[in-house]
Amino acid sequence: MSVSKSLIGASALLAVGSAAMAETPVPMRPVNTYSIVARDAETGQMGAAVQSHWFSVGSIVVWAEPGVGAVATQSFVLPDYGPNGLASMRAGMSAREALDAALATDDATAVRQVGMVDAQGNVAAHTGENAIAAACHIEGDGFSVQANMMVNDTVCQAMYDAYLGAEGDLAERLMVALEAAEAEGGDIRGKQSAAMLVVSGDASQPAWGGRVVDLRVEDAPDPLAEMRRLLTISRVYTLMTEGDDAMAEGDMEHAGRAYAQAGELAPDNHEVTFWHAFGLATAGDMEGARPLFSRAFAAWPQWRDIIPRLVDSELLADELGEEIAAIE
Repeated sequence: MSVSKSLIGASALLAVGSAAMAETPVPMRPVNTYSIVARDAETGQMGAAVQSHWFSVGSIVVWAEPGVGAVATQSFVLPDYGPNGLASMRAGMSAREALDAALATDDATAVRQVGMVDAQGNVAAHTGENAIAAACHIEGDGFSVQANMMVNDTVCQAMYDAYLGAEGDLAERLMVALEAAEAEGGDIRGKQSAAMLVVSGDASQPAWGGRVVDLRVEDAPDPLAEMRRLLTISRVYTLMTEGDDAMAEGDMEHAGRAYAQAGELAPDNHEVTFWHAFGLATAGDMEGARPLFSRAFAAWPQWRDIIPRLVDSELLADELGEEIAAIE
């Protein structure tokens, strides 16, 4: 485990920041925040997650590419570290080599903070000596946590411990780490936005197809609570897709299990209920589908109007459509 901490006054930061801006035309955006980058050793998934008192923090801080790596760039953020770091790792550099190469081209490293992880689980982090206090990073086995402008200097340790102690998939552990940072005091300015990006470990996946979780809360009073809610919804629709794929392959047992799990996570989501029923009905299980259709129609009567449209699109046989439409 390696640790870096920086504690500096605001006046010194402004002096250094002004000098850095005189040397480089790159815009200096003060996105001060806490984040984590990590790789799951079992699945190969990689991801980055962040929370900040800054609008749409996910649009500039978190970056990841299937089978390549993940990056978090913050503290007077230079977004270039994201795509450029991924390009270097895609070309065969380790996270450390990619970060060092990026730092070598930046005249304002004193106010940057970056964490990177590659597809082999190598991590690298940088906290500039003039990052706003309390600033820190800790590199762990396959992950790195980093923070600046925190209420206190214990936030990184709280994130580190929480990630190590968390259970579940990579997205869950990233979420737990962020929640621990906030519980420790978090950003001294408060909270505004959050984001999480998790990608497959399969390098053959396209950047748009290998995204396991891609969530942003652009502006909210409690962004982590909202992202936690969205993470659950993301799991629901992942399970629905899994059920659809299983049904297309004729694996009705797998499909039914996936649909049922989705329904348990979102019992009040009438769309999940409807498509679960639809899947059962098209598989010949009208006994199981009937109560679900009834519940979906009661929650949202317009589902009943969709039945003839599905028949017209040849997704339902005429007789089956009539039987479904007659359900009370």
